[in-house]
Amino acid sequence: MRLCGTKRMTRTQFRELLLGRALDPLKVETRHSLALVAFLAWVGLGADGLSSSAYGPEEAFKALGSHTQLGLYLAIATAATVFIISIAYNQIIELFPTGGGGYRVATSLIGPYAGLVAGAALIVDYVLTIAISIASGVDALFSLAPLTWQAYKLPIELVVALALIYMNLRGAKESIKALLPIFLGFVATHLLIIVYGVAVHAGGLPLLVPATLEETHHLAAQTGWVFVAALFLKAYSLGGGTYTGIEAVSNNVQSLAEPRVRTGQLTMLYMAASLAFTAGGIIVLYLLWGATPEEGRTLNAVVFQRILDQAGLAHSPATLALTATLAFEAGLLLVAANTGLLGGPAVLANMAADSWMPHKFRYLSTRLVTQNGIMLMGLAALAILIWSHGQVDLLVVLYSINVFMTFSLSLLGLCKYWSTHRGDRRWMHRLLLSVVGLCVTVSILCVTVVAKFYEGGWITMAITSAVVVACILIRNHYRWTKQKIRAVDAVFSAQAFGTHSSFPETRADLPTAVFVVGSSRGGGLHALLWVQRMFPDHFRNFLFVNARTVDAHAYGGNESIEMMRTDANASLKFFVDFCHSHGLASAQYLGFGTDAVDEVSQICETVREDYPNAIFFTSKLITEEENFITRLLHNQAATALQRRLHLNGMQMVILPMRI
Repeated sequence: MRLCGTKRMTRTQFRELLLGRALDPLKVETRHSLALVAFLAWVGLGADGLSSSAYGPEEAFKALGSHTQLGLYLAIATAATVFIISIAYNQIIELFPTGGGGYRVATSLIGPYAGLVAGAALIVDYVLTIAISIASGVDALFSLAPLTWQAYKLPIELVVALALIYMNLRGAKESIKALLPIFLGFVATHLLIIVYGVAVHAGGLPLLVPATLEETHHLAAQTGWVFVAALFLKAYSLGGGTYTGIEAVSNNVQSLAEPRVRTGQLTMLYMAASLAFTAGGIIVLYLLWGATPEEGRTLNAVVFQRILDQAGLAHSPATLALTATLAFEAGLLLVAANTGLLGGPAVLANMAADSWMPHKFRYLSTRLVTQNGIMLMGLAALAILIWSHGQVDLLVVLYSINVFMTFSLSLLGLCKYWSTHRGDRRWMHRLLLSVVGLCVTVSILCVTVVAKFYEGGWITMAITSAVVVACILIRNHYRWTKQKIRAVDAVFSAQAFGTHSSFPETRADLPTAVFVVGSSRGGGLHALLWVQRMFPDHFRNFLFVNARTVDAHAYGGNESIEMMRTDANASLKFFVDFCHSHGLASAQYLGFGTDAVDEVSQICETVREDYPNAIFFTSKLITEEENFITRLLHNQAATALQRRLHLNGMQMVILPMRI
């Protein structure tokens, strides 16, 4: 029995229920509403760097062993390095305001293969960022729970990963706003603890410098200056995780509010100041409060406990304050995982624009996020978590190499750029800054590779190499396909225009052939001539339909969208002019959207209303050996569109075009 009044929910309605209403990418106000101001960008993109203060300073300080007085140098060097790398990346934001970060810098300033290595390293690094941040965050939360709960840790990590994927599919701004309270809680609690912890020992600050100098000279007298320098460099390099995440802003400049360069540089200032203060301040707390490692507890937990005990709080309030502080620290690691789901898809989109990755990674969803990239990065992180069982020790080793490879390539590109642009009055000091940054990142990279190669670092290098090889194969296939399409275009370009100076107007009641065409003139003419040959003198109207996909590359700015609009109109005008020159009635329909099949389907509905006697035609590339790889690399839009039109009662014929 069928109930009256029930209504079946369509696929589009269900998607909008889960992810929110579709957005129009061509509306200027849409971009303005989605663009991130500096504060939200600091939250969404800066969390990765700031969260590293939960483990980076500890790794560096513990590497000093019993010579903890050298920690003062470490605190100063950490804060200085954060600002050096951040200021260098400000140059990247200025030179590449459409985003791309290290990948775009290495590609443009060094070469495409250097960019490929940087991009592959970033992709692997972002996947590991998601995995390690989730694992570390859940570990921190479970450290407050009974040991019997450990069996539930991995399932909780997987649930958290799925929740982050879902939030990002709803839109970047939505995911950031959902995590904003955690970020602000971390900043507030750590600011209060660092300021209070330093203030309590303010009287000892003047003695810290003389004590450090005395310890340094004493150690040098016993072991030599070479040992002192080696010990410091080892500790400094092992704390390299502190600087990860700084590149996130330059990778996502296209997501920032106008003026983008100014917003990006302001975001970098927020990030650098907060990270330098937090990481450097925590190391100073280690020194002032004599923090020593305790089994089962982090150094942060040890020193925070001592500070809260000193504050004179009762046992319960002190425990509550410590729990809240460590909970916000764990929560920020989850916010950092979200950074991977923002930055990773942006890198994939930029690489897809250069054909290193499947082109589908450029496409935006109805919520104007790179849905395919989010799914790939999220599912890859899920696989890493399952494979590693969420073991942070293993993930840290895998995580620690790639980001400095990208840093080094980016800074090398800047060095090359400023050495060849000496006409700019700023070239000298910017070149020096880039050289200093390059020396810092290369030294950290080398020490990290040597120290951690046999501990699992080789796995990261092997995975990155595999990504590089896959990208080369993908690009070679796209290059081969483009060559074949150009050959087809060259054949059909020989088709001469007619001599008719007048042409009939289209009539709605006459048989109409509607051609769904793309940017290839050969494909459109192939379909047109095939129809005229197979149905001579049958069709009286010849209509051309094109829907351009507003992808991540085009959505980088209004100029890109206008260029796409101009190019699309020119392509359609060519077909219409060709028909007019042969005395055929012709017209064009053009649309823009994030999904080509959806947009073409809507246009075809409009065409059917205007021309009831319409039959639709399109061409499809056919290769001799079709397999899973070719289906992955080429969007099967023709088949999907035919199915959609058939379901809606419209006839469509796919014409094979062999290449």
